[in-house]
Order: sequence, then C-alpha cells, then structure tokens
Amino acid sequence: MTKKSETIQTSTDELIALLDAGERLPGAAELRARSYELLHAGPGTPVVDVGCGAGRAVAELAERGVRTVGVDPDERMINVARSRWPEADFRVAGAYELPLADASTAGYRADKVFHELTEPEAALTEARRVLRPGGRIVLVGQDWDTFVIDSGDPELTRTILHARADLTAGPRVARRYRNLLLDAGFDEVTVEVRTGVFTGPAMLPLLVGLAERACSVGAVTREQADGWTAEQRARGEADRLFLALPMFLAAATAPI
Repeated sequence: MTKKSETIQTSTDELIALLDAGERLPGAAELRARSYELLHAGPGTPVVDVGCGAGRAVAELAERGVRTVGVDPDERMINVARSRWPEADFRVAGAYELPLADASTAGYRADKVFHELTEPEAALTEARRVLRPGGRIVLVGQDWDTFVIDSGDPELTRTILHARADLTAGPRVARRYRNLLLDAGFDEVTVEVRTGVFTGPAMLPLLVGLAERACSVGAVTREQADGWTAEQRARGEADRLFLALPMFLAAATAPI
C-alpha cells in the first residue's frame, strides 16, 4: 500500500467513525426519521439516498419497505455500506451523475452532502432529471456559521469556526436550500430547523477537530488550538460544555 493510499484509507476510516458517532447522538435518529417522513415514501416507493456514507439511512428506509438505492462517490465507503447491509443496493456515484434513468425515482434524499458540493445547482439539475413528476426531494444539513459554542474566548472561537467553515465547499449552503430549490423549479418548498443542544463529552471529538483543522491552515497557533481544546475538555468534565447546532431540513416537490 502506497503512502497516498494509506492516507486515503485513514481519511475514510476517520470519516466513517465520525459519521457513526454522529448517528448515535441524541436527536439524530429523530432527525433522520423526520427526513424520511418528508419524502412521503411508502412501501415499494423508489428513493435514492445521495451521499449515503456507510448506509444507515438506506437500511432504515428499507425497514419501512422503501426501495432505496444508496450512492456515494467514495468506493471504500460503499464497500463498508455493503458489508454492513448486504441486502441493500449501494452504488459508487456522485451527486452530479446519478446511475439512474430519467424520471425513475420518486424520492431524493441528501443528508449533510450539499455543503461538500462546489456546484449545488448542478446537483439539483440532476435531481430533477431522476425524479418523477410529483417526486419529493429532501435536503438535510448544517450552516457552518451557526455553530453556537460557549467559550471563555469568543473571539478565538469565532476564528476557529470561520477557519473550519472556509475549508468547506459550501459552508452556508443550508441557508440557501429554499432559494436553490425554487431556482431549480421545484414546487411546495418548505424549510424546518431542528436545533440539537449538546452538553456532554460526546461532542468533544467534533470540537477538537474544529481546532485542529483551524490550526492546520494557520488560522490559529498550536498554542491557541491546544488551549481552546483544553478548555472544552475541562468544560466537558465539569458538565459545563455547551454546543447548539441547528440542522436545516428543506423539502420540495418536482413539478408535475
């Protein structure tokens, strides 16, 4: 295995671990369930889950009788999904070129995906292509400027958050969901916000990751990152950690 492939494997492994941890957080299952409800998908309904990761949503939709295809551009991620849910349909593909025929699906779901896309408009054009008239689309994600973290150094916290946001292709795409869907020609656009409030140590890996990424691009010094992380660890141990994270759910209907 080359050094490059080792790096890719480590990155994917870390992402899977982060996704798994996120799926176990308080409120995560309820958020996923709400996204399924917004699809209006009953038994036998064809749905595509774009950026399916390790496949939990595909498996949960299958439990409801929904006929779901999970797609993800990361082949190793798809291999993990197949190993966990061998009866499910997983395919390697990205949001811009879905392996589906025109008007072949009644539901399109993308959870924490669009902030990774440089061209969300192109992804929605592809969504329109594969959705049947009257089909449903549901987008779920966070706005990277709306993390609310209690800290003794608010200015440093803002610097860390903004630096991490700038490493994302579309850090503020969630606030654009409604207008993007309207501009793409979708009807009946709705937006909901579900805010998770976290006060325990379960969110420490996310907070540490924020500081590490900010440090890696030189936005903060190693001393600043370590000091900020130490404060958050101490808050976690003393039951004084506070993180509020709004999650946006946008839903719409393909025109008939």
